[in-house]
Amino acid sequence: MKDPEMRLIVVGVIQNIEGEILICKMPRDRGVFPGQWGLPGGGIEEGETAEMALRRELQEEVGLEVKQVQPLFFTDGLYNKTFPDGSQRAIYMLFLLFSCQAAGQEVRLNSEFEDYRWVKPEAVKDFDLNVETIKTFTRLGLLA
Repeated sequence: MKDPEMRLIVVGVIQNIEGEILICKMPRDRGVFPGQWGLPGGGIEEGETAEMALRRELQEEVGLEVKQVQPLFFTDGLYNKTFPDGSQRAIYMLFLLFSCQAAGQEVRLNSEFEDYRWVKPEAVKDFDLNVETIKTFTRLGLLA
């Protein structure tokens, strides 16, 4: 068995002016956490800094510009990613988490997600969150 691919992923914990957090729902047929709610982000491309990649990914996935970008912490895990053709591949993912403020409120999703919500911090517990988002929200004190 060959070693899994490794991906360096930037993830935004985005808050709006009301202090709500943006969470997004993955389609049921693809991704690392199919059908679950999580935080937007994606892979760092060659030649990008982590912040450049975060800004690009958030613009591509949710159509948001962000300000006040601050590194938080990192987490990692080995996950199976499901592709649109139904195939799967094991990927070791290192997630770099950033706190950021949305410059606007209007979200424009691309095909990475099927739904989104701006959620009050005390309401994040009411969603079927993926394991990495649960770890993040627990570490931030939003979940017990």
